[in-house]
Amino acid sequence: MLQIEVCKLNASHVNDLLYINSNSFEHPWSKESFISEITNKFSHYLGVKLNGKLVGYIGIWLIIDEAHITNIAINPDYRKQGLASKLLKATLRLCYKEKIDGITLEVRKSNLAARNLYKKFGFEEESIRKNYYENGEDAIIMWKKNCS
Repeated sequence: MLQIEVCKLNASHVNDLLYINSNSFEHPWSKESFISEITNKFSHYLGVKLNGKLVGYIGIWLIIDEAHITNIAINPDYRKQGLASKLLKATLRLCYKEKIDGITLEVRKSNLAARNLYKKFGFEEESIRKNYYENGEDAIIMWKKNCS
């Protein structure tokens, strides 16, 4: 039987985050970036474990009454099992608990699967950030408002 657990992450998880990130993105974050992020007082990192193995994560900044999802990734070997949805549900619960009014994120224009996932959770496409990514691709800015 599969055991799925969402947990809070800390600096001891950095190597797992690096592995997932480097297998998920063309331009992965550095170890220093993850250490800086995970120890930042505004950030919260949640992970999803499958049978005790960390297979995905989400990073979010909480600033006053807004949240910004900085990064979300699932190890490619474990995608299409609803794990990203589990992370987003946990993130929405955290935002509700912290009385966050709105959540934003940027997503690649070409990443239709992610855009559809966010829409499923009530995010709406608000605007475009031109040439946002390293390869010149545009980002779609999405918001979920009235979360609290």
